[in-house]
Formats: sequence, C-alpha cells, structure tokens
Amino acid sequence: MSQLPVRLGVVGTGYVGLTTGACFAHLGHQVVCGDVDQRKIDLLTNGRIPIVEDGLEKIVHESVAAGRLEFVLGSQAAAADADIVFLCVPTPQGDDGSADLSYIEQAASEIAPVLKPGAVVVNKSTVPVGSTRAVERVLQRDDVFVVSNPEFLREGTAVNDFLQPDRVVVGAANREAAAQVADLYAEIETKVIITDPASAETIKYAANGYLAMKISFVNAVAAMCEHVGADVAAVVEGIGSDTRIGRRFLNPGPGWGGSCFPKDSRALVKIAEDHGYDFSMMRGVISVNDEQRRRMVDKVARAVGRHQSDLSGMRVGALGLTFKAGTDDLRESPAVAIIGELRKVGAHVKAFDPTTTRELAPHRAKMLHGIELVGDPMEVADGVDVVCVFTEWSEFAQIDLDELAARVGKGTTIVDARNLFDPDAVKDAGLRYDGVGRR
Repeated sequence: MSQLPVRLGVVGTGYVGLTTGACFAHLGHQVVCGDVDQRKIDLLTNGRIPIVEDGLEKIVHESVAAGRLEFVLGSQAAAADADIVFLCVPTPQGDDGSADLSYIEQAASEIAPVLKPGAVVVNKSTVPVGSTRAVERVLQRDDVFVVSNPEFLREGTAVNDFLQPDRVVVGAANREAAAQVADLYAEIETKVIITDPASAETIKYAANGYLAMKISFVNAVAAMCEHVGADVAAVVEGIGSDTRIGRRFLNPGPGWGGSCFPKDSRALVKIAEDHGYDFSMMRGVISVNDEQRRRMVDKVARAVGRHQSDLSGMRVGALGLTFKAGTDDLRESPAVAIIGELRKVGAHVKAFDPTTTRELAPHRAKMLHGIELVGDPMEVADGVDVVCVFTEWSEFAQIDLDELAARVGKGTTIVDARNLFDPDAVKDAGLRYDGVGRR
C-alpha cells in the first residue's frame, strides 16, 4: 500500500493528463499538473475546464479546493520534487504512420535536470514498443526509473474509466519502480498486471486495434445486410448474445475516429512492419473504415437522387459533428470527414452539435470552416434536401419527427448513420429512412 499522499507531477493537461492528474488527486495524492500553454493553465487555475468530459469539472474543483491539485506553467515546475512524474503529452501520427515521439523526448529532456534521485518517470501517453528505453536514453539518469503505464480512457467516460478500470497495466524492468506505480492505484479495486515494458506498450496498441476491428467488422456486416435484405439490429443481437463475442463495440455507424483509434491502428501496422511482420488484418480494418465513410457519402447522394461525384446545389442538414457523443473532440471525426467530402462535391452543409454552440476555439473553428453552424437541432432541417445523423447524442433521439417533417418536407430522407431513430417512427412521420444495415 502506498503512503498517501505521494507527490505526483503530470506533464501535459490534455484529455489524458488532466484526467490523470485530477483522478489521482481525487484518490488523495498531491498532484502538480504542468503545461506549456499559458492560456490553458490560466483557464484551469481559474476553475474553467477547457474540454467536455463528464464528471471532470467536479473532481478538479474539489481537488483544487482541498489543496491536492494545482496547475503550473512548464514541465520542470511540475516535475520538481515529484516522486513520480507522468508524461501525458501528444504522440501524433507521422507521415509514415508511426507515432511522433518528439513531444515525449522534449518533455523528458526538460525534466531530466530537476528530477530528484530515485524518481520514477511514467509513460502515460500511447507510445510505440521500445519507448521506455527511448525515454531512458534521453533522461541519461541512472538514478531515475522509467515505467510504462498505458491509459485506457474513453472520451466521454474518462473519469469513470480511471476510477473504475477493467485493469491497470504497469510495465517496468525494475520491479520496485513498478510496485511504486501500481501502489498509486491501491484505493481502486481492480486487476493489476505487472509486466515488462514491451508487453505493456503492446497491450495498449493491441487493445485499441481489437476494438477498431470489432467496429469495422460490424460495419462490414451491416453493408452485407443491406445487400442480402437482412436487418443488422437482429444480426447484432444474435451474435452479441454469444458470450465469446459480446455485445459491446458492435454498433454500426459511420466509422471509427477520435484521437486514438486512427493513429493507433496505423501505428500498430507500422510497428509490426518495422519489426518484420506484415499486419495485413489491421490494414484491412483501416481499409473497411475508410470505405465506410465513402458509403455514407453515397447514401446522401442516393437520398437526393444524385451521383456522389456531383452534389452541387444540394443542401445537407447534419446532426452531430464530434467523433462520438459525450465529448467535444473533433479529431478524426467521421462526421467532419464525411461533411468534408460532401462539400468537395458541391453540397452546402448546415450542422448542429451540442458542443459547438459555445464560442469556438481557433483550432475548432478551423476544422469546421465552411460549415454553417446553427444553434438548435431543428434548424438543420430548414431548407435542406436531406437530414443526416452523424453523432449519437441522446437528445437527437428525442427529436419530434413530426415537427422535423413539417420543416424539411414530407418524403425527405433521413440518413441515420448511427441507427438512432426507429425506422417505423420515421416513416410514420412521412419521411424516408436510410440507416446502416437496417432493412
């Protein structure tokens, strides 16, 4: 058992860093979170959370008020005097599909001079196999230990995933360092897997790759259902009832996206390639996902009686922009990608998303450039030729379909890329329905 409080430093205050720091503080540890972005530090210091994440604001405010959580500018300020330092910086995808380790290496070089003897540095970011040794080489500190502790946080449920995890994975060459990190989770009842660094790093990529594979599989099955006249809802119920398969992650949709699956699936292929293995199955998973987005564009085109290469003059109403419900993350969003393809062939798109009604940050505004944003879900129906559901926000399922039909006009098609609506209810309202794999 760890002796609380352990002093922790967290480098990076993105989704992973902020959730990690806040949750460890919630568990009773003393946490200092550092970031290079002065604006973000100012927001957090003033109690404003720059991301949408259920439950995060509450535990941040509680931990700050209790004096267990603070925010500072710079990685050195976070790492100084810390017993354990978590590296939670971005690992973006390089041009060749590999993970870019420059942020990790930069952070390691910055904290190296201020780490106290015996400190433990933890790779919390998703990093390729061998990154633990890479950080050790950058640190050049024989008196400091490096541990892999991959995160398994889903955006929208990250706080719950941290505090009630399926497992905690710790990979280290030094067993005492591994035990120190594992002890941080002593207040949580869960399975703790202590292994070597390479295995821990592989577990993270393999987990995300498998989940992406399940989604691509069910999307391919949905496509087959449309060809043979089957209903994917019944098919999923049938195969998901098999305990060997399970129901989770078998939801047909517009394809997977977000900050993890796209880059991690490509990185998994690249890691295997670099070590002499052709991970053809994973390449197939990626290919199916790309195809699924094209299929959604084709559905929109068919709904307005046009070829997908020319939608000039067509007006499309879009419900949802984020890559999934419960988050404001637009990175690799299928909705944004599909809308981008629609706009390339001449369509005008107006869209509503619950997270875009606030003032847009510059990077979000850039991602949504050219899309007409409206402040109410019903507004997307005014004057459009087709309505599309791209994100599974629960409030969309509560939309009054009769009012929608009155606004958009009887006979208009709803392209339901999330299978959110009851097809019969849509038809009863006088609208046409086109879901994913629905009969």
